[in-house]
Amino acid sequence: MKARGTVLSRRAAFAATVSDWRILKAGERVEILKHAHVVAAGEIEEISVSGNVLWLVPSGPLDTQLFMKSDGVQVRRT
Repeated sequence: MKARGTVLSRRAAFAATVSDWRILKAGERVEILKHAHVVAAGEIEEISVSGNVLWLVPSGPLDTQLFMKSDGVQVRRT
């Protein structure tokens, strides 16, 4: 049986923000955070080659949204 701390640390690692957006893939479900608050959630449509721009298809009826790393947002896998 695994130690409880091991399981919790794996969950925390998965929920951690992604600093290098280039490792994200289209179709992954993510949350966009700004000042520790979730401002958007949905599925990645595309990531720029530089990894500085992300297009997100929101969970709701909204249009695709564009997020830029330079705007101070963070990405967290869900």
